[in-house]
Amino acid sequence: MRRGGVYLLASLASGIATVLALPLLWHPGLARLWAARHRDRAARLLGTPAAPGHTTGRDLLWLPVNAVTGLLFGLPALLCVGNLVPAAVATTFWWAFAPAQRPRPFVAVAVTGWTTALTLGPLQILLLTALAWLCFPPAARAHARICLVVLSPPAAGQLAERVAVLTRTRADVLDAHGAELRRIERDLHDGTQARLVSIAMRLAVARQVLTDDPRDETFLAELLRDAHEGTEEAMTELREVIRTVYPPILADRGLAGALTAVTTRCGVPARLDIGDLGRIPAAVEAVVYFAVAEALTNVVRHSHATSAGVRVSRAAGRLSVVITDDGTGGAEPSRGTGLTGIRGRVLAVDGSADIHSPAGGPTTITLELPCAS
Repeated sequence: MRRGGVYLLASLASGIATVLALPLLWHPGLARLWAARHRDRAARLLGTPAAPGHTTGRDLLWLPVNAVTGLLFGLPALLCVGNLVPAAVATTFWWAFAPAQRPRPFVAVAVTGWTTALTLGPLQILLLTALAWLCFPPAARAHARICLVVLSPPAAGQLAERVAVLTRTRADVLDAHGAELRRIERDLHDGTQARLVSIAMRLAVARQVLTDDPRDETFLAELLRDAHEGTEEAMTELREVIRTVYPPILADRGLAGALTAVTTRCGVPARLDIGDLGRIPAAVEAVVYFAVAEALTNVVRHSHATSAGVRVSRAAGRLSVVITDDGTGGAEPSRGTGLTGIRGRVLAVDGSADIHSPAGGPTTITLELPCAS
């Protein structure tokens, strides 16, 4: 009820502000900002993602619609709230200081004695509270739906926007894929392959020593020891390369176990809230794992936070991941803190990423990924 009431009163204030500032808001740039503010607010109330709008005509259409709906939905809420708080006190003082037989404002009941004065106010509070409890939430949701309907681009526009996003994402994925292949090739060539060549040379020398002088056991043992150590180092490097392709911990422990390990190893206290997610596609699991690992790494390195949190939930075919910290904020993808990589991974699987990090904190990263049953 409280959230709906706040939303309706804010809609009333917004409607009045729209009427008063209409000449200024008629500017396309200001209209777009004004519309985006209302679209985001309506989406938060309904708990749905708000698709960005780029249609100036709809932004301008929202101005008169906002003025009318703000007043239409907000005025009843204002009258209800305006009579809740002073009802009991106002009734009593109205009887005490006003002439006798004066009817109570908004309630056509004559206050002629203490019994009427002390019962009318509480009764009015009870009725108005019940009215607010029943009417505020659906009225607020109705206004929010009107807002999203008016400000949402048409189906053709949404399709064009989606195609543009997918085209851009596909190009980014291909670039990232090519860069990842080059990195893996470089790691294998410069690291693992070089060690394997060194091991092969040591084993060849050891075989030659064994053929020429089998009694030179000291030199032979040293060569075999170097070869053994080189083999272990090559195996370690190879495991690191494999881990960057698909973390083995996901195959061994699943997403919940992998995220538990990541949050446990985090350099700041990190809380993990994860329920029963059911079966999740391997590609989505990998994206979530790398995104959470990268985000928590950023928390440790850049945020000066004292705590962090990871919440993973699944509903209506979508996997939601929310990563928060109480640090100093100011995280920007353009600053090379890995946020661009997180967003790229999420967009590659047709998901969405929202990064909210005002100066002074806190930082909240919200990821939405498709997770069909």
